[in-house]
Amino acid sequence: MDKLKILKNILGKTYNSGDENLYSCPYCKHHKKKLSVNIDKDFFKCWVCDMSGRTVRRLIRRFGSFQQLQEWDKLSGKADISTFDDIFDFKYTPDPLQRISIPDEFVTLTGKSQPASSKPAMTYLENRGITANDMLRWKIGYCVRGQYEGRIVIPSFDEEGYINYFVARAYDSNWRKYMNPSLSKDIVFNQLYVDWDSDIILVEGVFDAIKAGINSIPLLGSTLRENSKLFQEIVKNDSSVYLALDPDAEKKTLRMIKVLLSYGIETYKIDVSDYEDVGEMSKEEFLVRKEQAKAINPEMFSMEQALNTL
Repeated sequence: MDKLKILKNILGKTYNSGDENLYSCPYCKHHKKKLSVNIDKDFFKCWVCDMSGRTVRRLIRRFGSFQQLQEWDKLSGKADISTFDDIFDFKYTPDPLQRISIPDEFVTLTGKSQPASSKPAMTYLENRGITANDMLRWKIGYCVRGQYEGRIVIPSFDEEGYINYFVARAYDSNWRKYMNPSLSKDIVFNQLYVDWDSDIILVEGVFDAIKAGINSIPLLGSTLRENSKLFQEIVKNDSSVYLALDPDAEKKTLRMIKVLLSYGIETYKIDVSDYEDVGEMSKEEFLVRKEQAKAINPEMFSMEQALNTL
């Protein structure tokens, strides 16, 4: 099977126009064939909704089957880390692995039976809408003694399964909400569980990520730098990105969208209005808002940016 046959099976009939093939656009579903695909240059663009991408693989991944994606990869090969020199303005240099031990006083909340000391921590989590399944998936625990006394502890696992960071959030009346280890935040939180071929959801904090569900990654802040490990992984894997940052970080969100679009990343913005953050939402509400999010094209972005400068 060649690439044109794969595209035809996914996008339907086509007609040739020079070096390009024109299809019906699966994004805007315009009745005319306005999606231009150039296989040789590995680029696509819709001349109606302006959706575009620097790799045709994105169309296969989003609208085709897993088998079709595998066949496409066999025909073209997937990008590896060495291509970063061609994509970024800086040279990619892997950093030494960051690893850390969980606090000695850590008590897991993933077991079937819990000690009496777990009640305040469990009550705090339940009040935030966090379930037993969430605690199991995120390997959540707590400390009643030591440096992290009175805190929920949520570890992050690197791609090899080692702990590279953890978040420690007070569940009592401690004035200092968070007391995290003095380590670099330039990690992909819980990279062990990330599926880069599926939609990536970016949120600010870990509790936001728990509500956002599978494949959500906390930024541990409200910025995404081009030279960060997370950004590099997104570009390398050409992942679709859903942004769900706090409403008070609107300007930072727009800056992220601008950078993501400049690298041809399919980007969506989830409406978080009426809430302080994603962590305040129910999982059901977040899912509805994610489904309502629309892909942002350059024209939409320019309009939204202009509205935010008024």
